[in-house]
Amino acid sequence: MPRELFGIVVLTVVMVTARPAQTQGQVQTLDPPIPHDSGQNVVPSFEGWYRNADGTYSLSFGYMNRNYKEEPDVQVGPSNRFAPGPEDRGQPTHFMPRRQFGVFAVVVPTEFANDRNNRLTWTLTVHGQTVAIPGSLRPEWEIDALKEATSGNTPPVVKFDPNGPSGQGPLGVTASMKVASPGQATPLVVYATDDGVKKREQIDRRSSAPPLGVAWTKFRGPGAVKFAPDAPKVENGKATTTATFDEPGDYVLRLHAWDDSGRYAGGFQCCWTNGFMKIHVGGTSSQNR
Repeated sequence: MPRELFGIVVLTVVMVTARPAQTQGQVQTLDPPIPHDSGQNVVPSFEGWYRNADGTYSLSFGYMNRNYKEEPDVQVGPSNRFAPGPEDRGQPTHFMPRRQFGVFAVVVPTEFANDRNNRLTWTLTVHGQTVAIPGSLRPEWEIDALKEATSGNTPPVVKFDPNGPSGQGPLGVTASMKVASPGQATPLVVYATDDGVKKREQIDRRSSAPPLGVAWTKFRGPGAVKFAPDAPKVENGKATTTATFDEPGDYVLRLHAWDDSGRYAGGFQCCWTNGFMKIHVGGTSSQNR
């Protein structure tokens, strides 16, 4: 979501929850929401859209997991679906705690722009609470995910193979691999470079943030995944870690790469890049071996 609109939404929520209530002539104030480690729902978020070079459009989505610790798993289906069309649009089924910006993007064809009323809605039901958020190509939701207008800063370029395809922005790049069985540490290598352009505010305060950072999380999959480490250092354009799976099955791991404007750039939709590694883990459960 553009920063200005995001601020309006947050301000509105604060005003509503903090408004005094009158009961029989007395003023009753409302307590702020109590943080919960678990038991809360997950709220999908439409972050905005941007144009692709081939004439299609990318709709960027994120979410707010209201839990501070719980990481719910919600499989694609009635409780985690897109409409109209296919329910599966590459959305996560594993949800990390708190606010996650621009986690994935859905490509829609050029024709989607012909009708301003076209909507692609993501619906999530977690702990009995259902929230649906529509994505559209309304002009006020256009974002500069691939190049920040004020500074010219662009997202990192990410590859999983030095000679393979690359990606930038929320849509990112996708690769696949196979693992023989659970319980074995599987190397994960990413190649990442950046243009070195700093946002204006980063220049003004002479930021000492690292020029490039990456982090791995579970995006989909039947079992737990352990990374060692989850945020490896990028050295000479390369970062290496390992992932260990405790159950066989099909997984998707998400790589999040950001430049020195920050991991989520204060709510702006530039500049970071997603990478998705699809992994098939064969064999039997490591707990039964």
